[in-house]
Amino acid sequence: MKGFASLAALTATFVSAALADVDPIVIKGSKFFYKTNGTQFFIRGVAYQQDYTGNGTTTDSTGGYTDPLQNIDNLKRDIPYLTQLRTNVIRTYAIDPTVDHTEAMSLLADAGIYVISDLSSPSESIDRSDPAWNDELYARYTSVVDNMANFTNTLGFFAGNEVSNAPNNTDASAFVKAAVRDMKAYIKEKNYRTIGVGYATNDDASIRVNMADYFNCGDQSDAIDFWGYNIYSWCGDSSYTESGYDVRTQEFSNYSVPAFFAEYGCNSVQPRPFTEVQALYGDEMSPVWSGGIVYMYYQEANDYGLVSVDGNTVSTLSDFDNYSRQIANITPSSVAMSAYSPSNSPAACPGTGSSWAAVATPLPPTPNQELCSCMYDTLSCVVSSSTNSSGYGTLFGEVCGYGDEICAGFAANATTGSYGAYGMCNSTEQLALAFNNYYLKQSSQASACDFGGSATIKPSSTGGSACSSLIKEAGGTAGTGTVTSAPSGTGAGAASSGSSSSSKGAAAGSPVPSYSSVLPMVMIATLAMVSGMGMILL
Repeated sequence: MKGFASLAALTATFVSAALADVDPIVIKGSKFFYKTNGTQFFIRGVAYQQDYTGNGTTTDSTGGYTDPLQNIDNLKRDIPYLTQLRTNVIRTYAIDPTVDHTEAMSLLADAGIYVISDLSSPSESIDRSDPAWNDELYARYTSVVDNMANFTNTLGFFAGNEVSNAPNNTDASAFVKAAVRDMKAYIKEKNYRTIGVGYATNDDASIRVNMADYFNCGDQSDAIDFWGYNIYSWCGDSSYTESGYDVRTQEFSNYSVPAFFAEYGCNSVQPRPFTEVQALYGDEMSPVWSGGIVYMYYQEANDYGLVSVDGNTVSTLSDFDNYSRQIANITPSSVAMSAYSPSNSPAACPGTGSSWAAVATPLPPTPNQELCSCMYDTLSCVVSSSTNSSGYGTLFGEVCGYGDEICAGFAANATTGSYGAYGMCNSTEQLALAFNNYYLKQSSQASACDFGGSATIKPSSTGGSACSSLIKEAGGTAGTGTVTSAPSGTGAGAASSGSSSSSKGAAAGSPVPSYSSVLPMVMIATLAMVSGMGMILL
């Protein structure tokens, strides 16, 4: 699978010349522009994904999605309808990075359609209820980047979608921002062209301002390159003021990166008249907003579809006709890139309190599978191969209860910015670390490495000078240090054998088999020091 993903990325490189006539979209200040002619770019988008089931939760270990760019016949069927709607962007929520998307992206490019792709999938995403930024997710996200980066009609990536959606889970935003930072750094490290990495948020009144500020503030190599807003406050024949669009526009009038509606189209009044389109692309909003993405193309049980599809037959719905009429008559106010001088500055970082629970720095660290493998090799007391992962939660609770220092190496607190160095490691590696710390605390007595048969003693090794250096940075097996070394691997090769956040493999090269993940009773993550370099022209 890893080899196929690399082959797909290589193939995309070879065919990039075929897409050379598609002008890449670049970012300057708070606006998008065509790179070559400098014309401002406004998103006229449609969400294009069928049967998608994930945002901010991880519940489906089988995948839970159909790659919308995989079926070429479906794309050939649908592109004429998308072009009828003057679509220049589609949003895909989950794609299969092992699939070669060359033909799909070429078809879209021929139609003048760009793609914004989420990096996660339903089973491989940052879980708001127990957030982590780990080796498996890093492998997933980088593999999507590798798959899509060489297409000139890839507009950007979302590192998360509605992960934090209430004050009591805003700590999860620290892990998403770490993902933003690492994907920006990865794109630069791989010498890909400049491609933005952003975030799509929900419209929760209690956190909306803090969310926007948090992802925009601080070191800009950690910050989002664009901001997507999932907003459904304009219903039926509402108005600029009744919908709250006026207030939202004022809030983003000084935002330093492009902001756009990543989803819109309230369906409480049907058929949807889409009168908000004239406001979004009108004189009051277009100086601030860069367009939007209508939710959604396919008619599903949620009743948001523009078309109904039955096999090869596409039937347009009333929503399609209404949106088509509205989008055909927009005249947004624009500016040429050469005449535009950005003046907006990044926001101040929100303080922590009852409505916000994540400090902007430090962030969880860059996942590093080499570090996790090295750590595991140094351990003497590890998880027995006969231990069922269903018992991990109980075992974590038991061993971590013997002292805070036992599990400090993978504990996380986004509110204080305190992260153990091994928070990105999989649950088998972390449980082994906890067992070993207890074993050492008990003077390496054989009876201390048992836990009802769940632990076993193995020979330890230093792993060579590279491993020794990494472990030293991490603070030894205590895991209280700061690792500044970047991962030596890239993409899928930088992660362990697990394929998702809910299917975590054992340490590479260890005798422990792969287990399904059982998140420990302690929150998992790591300390961040690796910063990506700024990519966007300001």
